[in-house]
Amino acid sequence: MKIRVAISQIDSYVGNYAINLQKIKGYITEAASNNADIVVFPELALNGYPPEDLILKTQFLRDSLNCIEKIRDFSRSKDIIIILGGIDWDVESYNTAFIIYKGKMYGNYKKMFLPNYSVFDEKRYFSAGRSPYIMEIDKVKVGITICEDLWVPNGPAISLAQNGASIIINLSASPFYKERNKTRFEMLKTRASELSSWIIYCNLVGGQDEIVFDGGSVVVNPYGEIEFNAPYFEEGLYFVDIDPLEATRANLREGKRKHYNESVYFEKVNVINIEKRIQDKLPLNKNNFYNPDVYEQLYLAIKIGIKDYLSKNGFEKVVLGLSGGIDSSLVAAIASDSIGPKNVLGLIMPSKFSSKSSVDDAVELAKNLDIDYKIIPITDIYESYISELSESFQEKDEDKTEENIQARIRGNIVMAFSNKFNYLALACGNKSEAATGYATLYGDMAGGFSPIKDLYKTDLYKVANKFNEIHNKKIITKSILEKAPSAELRPNQKDEDTLPPYSLLDQILFKYIDREMSYDELLQEGYDEEILKYVINLVNKNEYKRRQSAPGIKLTERSLGKDRRMPITNGYVPW
Repeated sequence: MKIRVAISQIDSYVGNYAINLQKIKGYITEAASNNADIVVFPELALNGYPPEDLILKTQFLRDSLNCIEKIRDFSRSKDIIIILGGIDWDVESYNTAFIIYKGKMYGNYKKMFLPNYSVFDEKRYFSAGRSPYIMEIDKVKVGITICEDLWVPNGPAISLAQNGASIIINLSASPFYKERNKTRFEMLKTRASELSSWIIYCNLVGGQDEIVFDGGSVVVNPYGEIEFNAPYFEEGLYFVDIDPLEATRANLREGKRKHYNESVYFEKVNVINIEKRIQDKLPLNKNNFYNPDVYEQLYLAIKIGIKDYLSKNGFEKVVLGLSGGIDSSLVAAIASDSIGPKNVLGLIMPSKFSSKSSVDDAVELAKNLDIDYKIIPITDIYESYISELSESFQEKDEDKTEENIQARIRGNIVMAFSNKFNYLALACGNKSEAATGYATLYGDMAGGFSPIKDLYKTDLYKVANKFNEIHNKKIITKSILEKAPSAELRPNQKDEDTLPPYSLLDQILFKYIDREMSYDELLQEGYDEEILKYVINLVNKNEYKRRQSAPGIKLTERSLGKDRRMPITNGYVPW
């Protein structure tokens, strides 16, 4: 006897119940028509994740419960068990998995472990459940968990296994960041092996503000081996046939069910019985999906992040400044892939300090991508600014003020096109620049969305090379990839005039920001004292700029958005 499970890797739209409900019903219908016994949806699939302060609105919660009732009514004609992530609410709100079958609500499982770190604020919104949950189908026990419940080493999954669950389903909304899938795989393989149970991990997919969910839903057998891995960054319905007796065989192979710490055993385990017969079915074809490498995953994350931010916020086209540098080139290239080249406009805005090669590179890139572009020189506008300010500035030498005026003129022009044509303006700054404040407020930082905001400069080049490899063509040209980074706001300017080489800078930034290493720890690793103090000072004093920047896609473990909440007014000196 095999149980067929349909994994609904859904791209939910926060707060849009009409769209989410339509998708959910469609997947239920498709799953039932393919003889699935169970269809499972991700965490809060009905509401979208994270709903944030929408959860504080009682009408939002009432609407959620009304949609659950609509799904219950819809299920009357479907011979399939539905496990749906949504919000349960009476006096308190709960992150919940609803179990529905043939018009009946059999019960619900309330998430027990609420994450409150990184991008998660679940303790602000939800109360924790108290009891693990098992449903029994034709003598097969299936345990249900939600996201963090499975990550906790001594969590409810132990009680599920001890109470005979041969299959443990996990509804998840696990955000993407670089190499996240490796950590996830190791956790899932460990849990399956130590519990001698099947693990079905159903993950959300799609972009939501600064977060991207990568899908990649996984089925792991009781020996800790991956049996199925759904595509990354793709919405879809995927089927797996599971032999629950394999869990018994795994236990026998190990000699006995593994011993656990008795202190984590949950005395109360809710067990519900669903009267459904598991029918024999024709075997499924084996599905082997390609697992992209780390830089292709970063490319795909940016691609879906742009697409979903536009579609879910009512935009169709984007505009950006195209400088001929690597940052804007990569943003334009991925935007072109994401929403189509005819929906991307590049503005080439040379000043008297712009090199001819940079303008040529920008034009060649636009042609390679087949995107529209306009050349709008800013020299006359800049000279007009300088002329108007000359009297006020007559006793001052030229400095970064004049440089920033150029960046702000360009930002003004980009925003003018955004306003006039309802284009979303894309900012093109990277994480190295955001961390050190090497960017101009209301200039190159201007925009409604910042796709590579969380991508270090050194990784940016690797993603650009991966883009060319994927397309089997040097779309981002050799001259763009090899030129020394420069803002071109003064003669012969190079980024390294102000910053350490990016190969060194990004090492320090990664360890200081992502790994939270202290100044003393970094000093012990052999970094130069003067460079360390310089970089750390840049990071600490530019929080006010980051607080005013456009939202951007989380691509690293500790992004400079919700992940890292530092006070702007801050007198702490770390040495």
